[in-house]
Amino acid sequence: MILEKTDINDIILLTPKVYYDSRGYFMESYNEKKVAMLIKDRFVQDNESVSHKNVLRGLHFQLPPHAQSKLIRVVKGSILDVAVDLRKDSSTFGKHFKHVLSGENKKQLYIPAGFAHGFLSLEDDTILNYKCSDYYDAKSEASLLWNDPDLSIDWGVLDPILAEKDRMAENFVTFENPF
Repeated sequence: MILEKTDINDIILLTPKVYYDSRGYFMESYNEKKVAMLIKDRFVQDNESVSHKNVLRGLHFQLPPHAQSKLIRVVKGSILDVAVDLRKDSSTFGKHFKHVLSGENKKQLYIPAGFAHGFLSLEDDTILNYKCSDYYDAKSEASLLWNDPDLSIDWGVLDPILAEKDRMAENFVTFENPF
């Protein structure tokens, strides 16, 4: 597995070794020993979502003490994955990282606690799996507005399919940041 640091502090792109043959392929999607050099989190919950094309989910995160690190992987289809650094003491505070993850490229994205996360589904029936370092806690759930002009994220779509909570999310500059 290849682990690559990105231009946003502590976000890591993982590329597994994939073995193809006439039957299909095999890959090790996660190995704690191999990623422990850069990722110290213990993952306690796996989640899965299925999305239609142009569904945008995010920008979501959990507040402390239930903040979550995530390891994102697409099984089928593709997404534009986005993470926004909310850590006030970080040199990349307020900046975002985006990358296309797909069932074809098999890349994974590690996003540490203290980031908002969202994604745009680029294909119908896209299946996303992700590991979390803490359990879901409804009282800790928070969101930032996906099209907040202060974040300047180019999603490549003007009118995505959104949940009501994502339409009504907070602005970056007005939200009370505990990170």
